[in-house]
Amino acid sequence: MTNTQQDQGHDDNLRYARGLAKLHEIDGEGGVKVVESLAGIAPDFARLLIEFPFGDIYSRPGLDLRSREIAVVAALTALGNAAPQLKVHIQGALNVGVTRDEVVEVIMQMAVYAGFPAALNGLFAARDVFAAEDEKSARSQEEPRAVAEAI
Repeated sequence: MTNTQQDQGHDDNLRYARGLAKLHEIDGEGGVKVVESLAGIAPDFARLLIEFPFGDIYSRPGLDLRSREIAVVAALTALGNAAPQLKVHIQGALNVGVTRDEVVEVIMQMAVYAGFPAALNGLFAARDVFAAEDEKSARSQEEPRAVAEAI
């Protein structure tokens, strides 16, 4: 192996580590699960998914994560055919400080540029994410009560 190949491997490992850290910061376990789900079918694609978007683009200094996630929610809504990815990024947006109202407004704005069907699909994705978050929150509030009642 030449020094150039070693340097490239080192750079790729840094990109991967930086990307994995950024993915976890934005999406928590949800993003990691997406990457893990690719291990059996396309592990090289999973690595690229971490290195390029998260290791290179999301790690750039020009925008904060909140602004980046707003842009991603808008773009995925406008595509109109990426509901699973949209749900992950709506949750990511919430994780980095975007409010539910802001998510809804961004998606509604896309009706102007991407059409009502795309915006409707986006709003339904947001509804599902919000409902799952509410359910998770309710469960976490019930657990301490159940433990206290058992004592």
